[in-house]
Amino acid sequence: MKNFLRILSLIIVFLAAPLSSYAAEKVEYLKTDWSFKGLFGKFDRGALQRGYQVYTEVCASCHSMKYLSYRNLAEKGGPEFTEQQAKAIAASFDVTDGPNSDGEMFTRPGKLSDKFVMPYENVKAAQAANGGAYPPDMSVLVKARGGGVDYIYSLLQGYEDPPAGIILDEGVHYNKYMYGNKIKMSNPLSDGLVEYSDGTNATVEQMSKDVTTFLMWTAEPHLETRHQIGFKAILYLIILTILVYFSMKRIWSRVETKV
Repeated sequence: MKNFLRILSLIIVFLAAPLSSYAAEKVEYLKTDWSFKGLFGKFDRGALQRGYQVYTEVCASCHSMKYLSYRNLAEKGGPEFTEQQAKAIAASFDVTDGPNSDGEMFTRPGKLSDKFVMPYENVKAAQAANGGAYPPDMSVLVKARGGGVDYIYSLLQGYEDPPAGIILDEGVHYNKYMYGNKIKMSNPLSDGLVEYSDGTNATVEQMSKDVTTFLMWTAEPHLETRHQIGFKAILYLIILTILVYFSMKRIWSRVETKV
């Protein structure tokens, strides 16, 4: 009996430890007004275009976007660049193609049908360039992280000096919103880091919101269509319910009530 109780107590301690540590690390994420939230939510086109600019100028040197093609930038429901703008964006990147007639690989300007250019040739090259850490692909990053957009938005603004008593290894930074508060990625944003083409003031908060909006679109490119279908389905069910109600009322009105 004593052995049983001892084993039971060990199991309880083992299960409770992760839960208590998680509760201790849980923090309240920063909140902002997301245009795409709610039944009638839509993406802010300006935010999507600015977010793409932040991704290209700040994030793309380390983080890939392997599920996205340049043509997606001109599709309805996304940033909605014009076709000429999307072609110019694609052509600004060099894409490795081939082999040619000589059996050799070559580079050419990108086309709309090309996937986003990868920052590294392979995983090992990415790890070697980042001190052993692999920068995650950003295509569906919002869906892969607990807290979604609020987590990404908060993380980008969560860099600060570590509290007293916390010692960080070389190349590790303190972020109050990161799981465990330790992150190898240095603070990627600073006020005025990019110059928005539409004249928007590029504060850290603004850039965080814009690039997070862009990442939400890459993770859910058909969000607006889904919202429209959902609204139509709800409207259809309401009308159907009303018709059924009056139909049943008319049918039962013919039945005499027995006293």
